[in-house]
Amino acid sequence: MANYSLDDRFIRTLPDSTEVAVATKDLRVFYGDHEAIHGVSLPFERYKITALIGPSGSGKSTYLRSINRMNDNIYGSRVTGQIMYRGVDINSDAVDVYEMRKHIGMVFQRPNPFAKSIYDNITFALKRFGVRDKATLDQVVETTLKQAALWDQVKDKLHQSALALSGGQQQRLCIARAIAMKPDILLMDEPASALDPISTAALEDTMKALTEQLTIIIVTHNMQQAARVSDYTAFFYNGQCLEFDETRKIFTRPKIQATDDYVSGNFG
Repeated sequence: MANYSLDDRFIRTLPDSTEVAVATKDLRVFYGDHEAIHGVSLPFERYKITALIGPSGSGKSTYLRSINRMNDNIYGSRVTGQIMYRGVDINSDAVDVYEMRKHIGMVFQRPNPFAKSIYDNITFALKRFGVRDKATLDQVVETTLKQAALWDQVKDKLHQSALALSGGQQQRLCIARAIAMKPDILLMDEPASALDPISTAALEDTMKALTEQLTIIIVTHNMQQAARVSDYTAFFYNGQCLEFDETRKIFTRPKIQATDDYVSGNFG
């Protein structure tokens, strides 16, 4: 394998006029003495989709989870650097992590619906934060299921178990559950990896529609998916971000050999 290094990286910065939803500055993630992410600084434009790509073990999922402090839950992990959101460094100990996650939601690789009804999956967090009005809850359920392109399939089954849904439907339910809290940012860790092509296409359509209201950062191993859905792409290798640019440039005119090798299938 070629010896790609930090010296090869090409990080394009966004224009000053760009509205940034969240940005990391010199972000480093440690598991014990092992440094898994090496000083990544990236901005994410609001209402756009950014794809994080790279080989297995490159650190892209670790980086993604850091953005809403999911690595806090891993024993022995330590995250340094800044994660700037609305002018606040949310990597600070002073930040209420649970409150922050209302604004930065996450959808995981495998669908993880609660063992509850479809309705209760979506309203569970809202009720915990004090929303009790049934008309309000009903409206949120309908709105979010429509946004997740699931309403027509489940509107007559709202009080049936979410576990009876297909894999693709469960994943879209998890998206509806996440956006019920009206987040600014949605993190998605390979959300289509276990889905069939039809479910994947529906999920991608949902993602594009959601950018009218929020910003999406997605980890994907599927180059075609990254090219189809994202506005920007960041290429990760060995815990480093080697290149970040508009997706069309990453896939047609990458600046460095490592990126070219990866997107063309000549990597390794």
